[in-house]
Amino acid sequence: MQTGEAVTIVHGERELFERTRHLFTTATDVACAANDLATWATAQSSPEFTGMVRERRPAGARLRKMYRSAMLLDHVAARHLARDRDRHGAHVRVTTQEINETIILDRRLVILAGDLTAGRRSYTVITQREAVQAVTSLFDAAWHSATELDVYDTQIAEIRHLAPQVLDLLSQGAKDEAAARTLGLGVRTYRRRVAELMDALGAESRFQAGVRARELGLV
Repeated sequence: MQTGEAVTIVHGERELFERTRHLFTTATDVACAANDLATWATAQSSPEFTGMVRERRPAGARLRKMYRSAMLLDHVAARHLARDRDRHGAHVRVTTQEINETIILDRRLVILAGDLTAGRRSYTVITQREAVQAVTSLFDAAWHSATELDVYDTQIAEIRHLAPQVLDLLSQGAKDEAAARTLGLGVRTYRRRVAELMDALGAESRFQAGVRARELGLV
């Protein structure tokens, strides 16, 4: 572990978990952002810890979770988010913006996930007031522009069903006209679905959409 003024660098999930889990039992305002479900909290959590947090969480505590829209293309992940919301009383929103795995506790402490190096990830724990305020402001801005889980889930239901086929056709380099016929869609409808898929994946090109889909295990 490396420590600086109001900033601590922790190497590895286990140490971070041991150093911060007690904070989750007393926090009254928890905000989380993640690109996928494989967060450090998920990896290190246990039924005992989950129960402890639920039992000791202060009455009226607010829990906000924000995830990347690409997760909703996976129906299993979509169901998981809905269960998580209902089980923990979380308020869940979906964003198309790039976000980093972040946790904010009571607007006083921030945990930022770093890159994975040599099989281990580093985490930055920040209590420096101005830095915490800056990160919190960025989260709040993204949160206000994000979409409620149920609303986005309804919006993306059809493209989620078509996504595997559309991605397969894109990978084959199929022309829009041929791809539309294969799916039984009009060309304009097919192109609209491709645009929606790219938006959900946060991709600016069809090639980038394919790359991100592979990263997420969708193809």
